[in-house]
Amino acid sequence: MSPARMSPAPVLPVRLGVQVAQQHGTIGTIRDTVAEIEALGVDVVFDWDHFFPLTGDPNGLHFESWTLLAAWAEQTSTIQLGALVNCNSYRNPDLQADMARTIDQISGGRFIFGTGSGWFERDYDEYGYEFGTVGTRLDALEAALPRIEARWAKLNPPPLRDIPVLIGGGGEKKTLRIVARHADIWHSFSNPQVLEHKLGVLAGWCDAVGRDIAEIEISTELRRRSVDEADELYALGTRLFTIGVSGPRYDLAPVVDWLAWRDSKNAL
Repeated sequence: MSPARMSPAPVLPVRLGVQVAQQHGTIGTIRDTVAEIEALGVDVVFDWDHFFPLTGDPNGLHFESWTLLAAWAEQTSTIQLGALVNCNSYRNPDLQADMARTIDQISGGRFIFGTGSGWFERDYDEYGYEFGTVGTRLDALEAALPRIEARWAKLNPPPLRDIPVLIGGGGEKKTLRIVARHADIWHSFSNPQVLEHKLGVLAGWCDAVGRDIAEIEISTELRRRSVDEADELYALGTRLFTIGVSGPRYDLAPVVDWLAWRDSKNAL
């Protein structure tokens, strides 16, 4: 698919999101970590939508995503929040919409609806969901998003704002088509070379569905990237950068460093 012409991207500030993986830490430690992250000036706090740890002891401490997000919504006052990302398979689409609306109301309009098709087979097996295939899970996500959007329009009271939809993933045939149709934010784990290619594919899908790619905020995971790589991602248009921290001890030193980098970009 050839890249479409892209409008000049709107001027967006660089934002930093921190994913607080709710594994191997107590509720108290997680609560304190979120409070510290907000005090540091982080823009978005995320959790993940899994039922078991992804690293370390596979049966270690772990907590559910959406109930935790509701607690964070009440605990915090300025930081935006959401899952990176919700698993579409685990909850009825209309229920997802209602849960998102409720957390948006609790938070005063700070909720981001991050979602994806799901991938961690143990979650499915132990909680009784059909795992299916990558294709069937993506088809389910594509079918769910119009229902979620329609339910938001019917709820009373409605969300406090048009809830931003973040979609995670980089598949070129289905995922990026879904992003083009529904996402306000696209999140990936791409390095600069891959991101440049994927942006061309996404632009093609945006052209196919009649959407301007400039409407979609680009989000990329920092992981263990260097500042030089982050600079390249920034040059390609990434404006939301995410970094993950995990229990039992949530080390926020890298967060402080990346906040300084964020502020240097926003000072330009």
